Amino acid sequence: MDITEKYEYWLDIAQYDIDTAQAMLKSGRWLYVVFMCQQAMEKLLKGLYVLYIDDNVPKTHNIRMIAEKLEDLLPEEFQDEHYDLFDDLTVHYLSGRYADYKQKLSESVNKQVATLFFKRTKEVFEWLLTMKQSES
Repeated sequence: MDITEKYEYWLDIAQYDIDTAQAMLKSGRWLYVVFMCQQAMEKLLKGLYVLYIDDNVPKTHNIRMIAEKLEDLLPEEFQDEHYDLFDDLTVHYLSGRYADYKQKLSESVNKQVATLFFKRTKEVFEWLLTMKQSES
């Protein structure tokens, strides 16, 4: 599998996750909207990591950390609001994996919150799709 195919692998599963987030939004599964947004963003950034750095993708769910490794390599810079989203998604993802926090998160993620997370994620996701470098 070449680098482009590896990127496409990450892109395919990232796209599946963003589509799942949208399906969860339509079905009213608010907490899972945020969870799938985090997964989509993580996987798309890991795909870009493969393109720009190497295929030894970091085994982390910390989206900011992955983005910071790409910071000086992408054609355009990340903005503060991108990092804010990455941090928000990571906190919700990690907290949502633990039963004690899952109940608290479920109470704090309502339709409005989930919709905003999805909108923000979709915007950054679409922007990141434009960051694929052309093949040399």
